[in-house]
Amino acid sequence: MNTTAIESSTPTSSAQVPEADRVRATDKATRHILKQMESDPSAIGFRLEVKRTGCSGWMYVVDLVREARDDDMIFGVGGGLDIYVDEKSFSFVHGTEIDFVSEGLTRQLVFNNPNVTAECGCGESFSI
Repeated sequence: MNTTAIESSTPTSSAQVPEADRVRATDKATRHILKQMESDPSAIGFRLEVKRTGCSGWMYVVDLVREARDDDMIFGVGGGLDIYVDEKSFSFVHGTEIDFVSEGLTRQLVFNNPNVTAECGCGESFSI
């Protein structure tokens, strides 16, 4: 009899991550992200990634999550919001707090990342 093994694709647990290294979100950021998720019924969370680009080397990339990836770490931040971070990006963003700020007419997510050593003048990229 032939049998086929089926591997389950389950995200990596973030339960073992020390509190200081967890990715967090302020109440303002959580409310803002949840409001964005309302426009996409298939969204199950918020993704934070980094990619190599910009004048300082790295850039944050955010998106709504519709399906978890095998290498995702999932951080429940309260209010029903889960933040998904792949293992590679986690090495750049561990300990980051996501905030939502309003300055004049500008409203944006801000990443308070303790690992950043420099940011470019335009604020779009950073180095570690």
